[in-house]
Amino acid sequence: MQETLPDQDENLEELVLKESIVSAAGLHPDQVQVGIKGDPSLRESTSLRKRYASSVDAVFEALEPNLQELLLNRGIYRLYVAFNSGEIRTLSIFDPLRQETHDATRLADRDYLDRHFPKISYEDKISLMRELYATLRNSRHYKQMPTYWQNILNRRSEKWLPLEPENISGILSTVRKLREIQDYYLRNISICIVQGIVQMQFNCDGTQIVDAHNFRRFLAQNLPE
Repeated sequence: MQETLPDQDENLEELVLKESIVSAAGLHPDQVQVGIKGDPSLRESTSLRKRYASSVDAVFEALEPNLQELLLNRGIYRLYVAFNSGEIRTLSIFDPLRQETHDATRLADRDYLDRHFPKISYEDKISLMRELYATLRNSRHYKQMPTYWQNILNRRSEKWLPLEPENISGILSTVRKLREIQDYYLRNISICIVQGIVQMQFNCDGTQIVDAHNFRRFLAQNLPE
């Protein structure tokens, strides 16, 4: 493996963090949100497309507390809700490299949730995440990475704080309001407690990536009263 000098490492760290939309260190401290524009034709034709009431909307009253349960009291650390397709994608700390997909109508059933998602307290889940990262950092494969990448990931691990439980509840409680926006309503949403970000796509296409700790600020600026 080719070695780099300390000055080169520092320059490469800075370049990697600047080039990524959401870097290994997350959003930059001065960023509350990042917008990625999609197909302009979809934005221009938004008002012409009829609103679609999905299967997720029909069960969301029962689904919302179960989504909170997944993030707060089960092994799930990342959750993706697709309103158009009715799918819920989950990533679990118990099997972190594999994504599962569930039907929203099934996941609205508490018995289904209990069968598929083992319980773990939020505190224990965070502790397990730290253990997994520590094991990864001590592996020989990790130590074979370029030094600048090890520096980036080590610094992130040292400063990392999980998303607070009250923020999780606050975000999920606003989903129905985001679905009810007249023209640019929510199509899908993803919450990650490791990175502390919320990713959303609306009817106008494109993606909004929001710092979860400042989610209320984002809503105040963008949600119609």
